[in-house]
Amino acid sequence: MLKIDKLNRLTASHGPLERGHGMVTGVIALGLSILCFLGVIAFHFPEYLTTPELRPNYNVGVIRQVLLVALVIAGSLSLFNIIRGQARWLAFASFVLVAASLAWGGHKVPVKSDFPDHTPYLGLDWFILDLLGSTLIFVFIEKLFALRREQPVFRAEWQTDFHHFIVNHMVVGFVLLATNLVVHRLFGWAAHDGIRGWVAGLNFWVALFLIVLVADLVQYWTHRGYHEVPVLWRLHAVHHSVKSMDWLAGSRQHILELLITRTLVLAPIYVLGFSKEVIDAYIVVVGFQAVFNHANVSVRLGPLRYVIVTPNFHHWHHSQDDEAIDKNYAAHFAFIDYLFGTAVKADRKWPDQYGVVGDYVPNGFFKQLKFPFVWKG
Repeated sequence: MLKIDKLNRLTASHGPLERGHGMVTGVIALGLSILCFLGVIAFHFPEYLTTPELRPNYNVGVIRQVLLVALVIAGSLSLFNIIRGQARWLAFASFVLVAASLAWGGHKVPVKSDFPDHTPYLGLDWFILDLLGSTLIFVFIEKLFALRREQPVFRAEWQTDFHHFIVNHMVVGFVLLATNLVVHRLFGWAAHDGIRGWVAGLNFWVALFLIVLVADLVQYWTHRGYHEVPVLWRLHAVHHSVKSMDWLAGSRQHILELLITRTLVLAPIYVLGFSKEVIDAYIVVVGFQAVFNHANVSVRLGPLRYVIVTPNFHHWHHSQDDEAIDKNYAAHFAFIDYLFGTAVKADRKWPDQYGVVGDYVPNGFFKQLKFPFVWKG
């Protein structure tokens, strides 16, 4: 019971991890062991826990090897901390999860393929892959090109953002189902075969540029609306309340804002009829930029920063500095903000402070989930 209480305090706390006491390696081991356990569960119930669009692309053999390596690393780190007597409660929790994963089949679980289509699902596989990929890629990039080198990986409030990451990725199936339903009901009348045929016949690279441009124009005005309409700002303020910029910061987003924005961005993509290949490429672009532009990296791209949204451009959007308030709305193309006169004009290269002016948004996932609907004064 004491170990569970300590784990609860860890997940509910909001500060950086203390080094030299087995906490950092303990959290890494715990994270890997949780992902391994979830991976084993997904192997057992693929029809309910994996994303249908991703299933045909999986190389099961490679996934099994990755799962084995993760089990070995998590087990080794937890056993090492147990022997050294450092954060044993944390190491023990990791070791129990590794043992449970192995007991339930580990990396050798047989995979079912004879299950019905169109079953309701959670995007557990998307959550696992995205967390592993984001961590391995962006933590490495942040250490290599760090903007604020003193900022630790497990910085203040990382637990809150990780809770947002979990929820917003686990409900990917619900989000896709809900947004597709709303888009087809509200915008189906606007889809015309002639336009859709012309768009579908475009050169891949021309179509990719067009889909990103169309999506970003919608994103720009939607984003601007979140800032200029008080009711919408209550939702968006949750995203802006993050005080440390890194790869995890972009995950702090209210689920209702996520649904609204994705519906509005998906609408023109559906109406115009972009091909599946172009939409898949757009998803890769938006996924990378959404994480990269929040990352703790010192990247400006020279003159290209006036064309493409970079971390420098988006960091200013999250700043409390006077010259940055309600500026830099674009998600992909910076020239949109310059076109509409909302680009930041500053003498300094980087902002000084992040977050909401007045710091009135509470910390903690559930408090932030409730925040837009609790209006005081």
